[in-house]
Amino acid sequence: MDVVNQLVAQGQFRVLKLPLGFIKALEWLFAIFAFSTCGSYSGMFRVKVECKNRTESNLNIEVEFEYPFRLHQVYFDAPTCNKGETERCFLVGDYSSSAEFFVTIGVFAFLYATAALSIYVFFYEKYKENNKGPLIDLGVTAVFAFMWLVSSAAWAKGLSDVKTATDPDEVITLISACREEGEGHSCREVHDPVMSGLNTSVAFGFINLILWVGNLWFVFKETGIIAPFMRAPPPQDKSAAPDAYGQQGAYEQDPYASNQGGYQPDYNQVIHPHRDVSIENKPYDVFL
Repeated sequence: MDVVNQLVAQGQFRVLKLPLGFIKALEWLFAIFAFSTCGSYSGMFRVKVECKNRTESNLNIEVEFEYPFRLHQVYFDAPTCNKGETERCFLVGDYSSSAEFFVTIGVFAFLYATAALSIYVFFYEKYKENNKGPLIDLGVTAVFAFMWLVSSAAWAKGLSDVKTATDPDEVITLISACREEGEGHSCREVHDPVMSGLNTSVAFGFINLILWVGNLWFVFKETGIIAPFMRAPPPQDKSAAPDAYGQQGAYEQDPYASNQGGYQPDYNQVIHPHRDVSIENKPYDVFL
């Protein structure tokens, strides 16, 4: 417990506010949504068969199916409308490969996002020490972005086939009595399967694709490869040329401004015409 508290205390959770950590958290969340909405799905539909002899009819034939959608193993019993006999009918198609591939990518994306978030929060300084960590992160992120594209497209096609194979109007054609409606038999659908959960899983798949592709840029920036190309140009010397008079004053020295001893005339001094300058310049002790 102390180790957990110490890790939590040392964790840099502020990285979750940065695009790198925030998008990774979204990837973690939407990966859960993607594989859970597909992997936990189970649906059902109902049809009814009305025979000419009403005692042989079955007005509530319920067919259940679920992930991983090996529909060729799903069957139901329907009346033949012939002497009270029934027949076993199987659905058509095996769409487990695309569904399982989609769920597998979602699970592994969730696990990698969990590991990456742990490194960002608790070992972010070591992650940034050199570019090995960001380069590995960039490569794995690119692989998952491509896998989300492939798995989402494959599962979207697989879902379309699942909808066709579980359409009650298509299933009715598998019943022999329904192909003989001219004999006074009739077959109708009672309840359609609800596919909203599977539609949502496809949407989550493409959202994950957008997140992982968008995160490539922020992981790429951590590698430092682009840093030399983003340096600001050196500042140019825009100092103005010195003024002609200022430049002359900078190099010419006033001969009267030297700090050597001697007489320095005061040009601002006004000499009175009747004043004896020779007496004024004599020291005071001469008069004593």
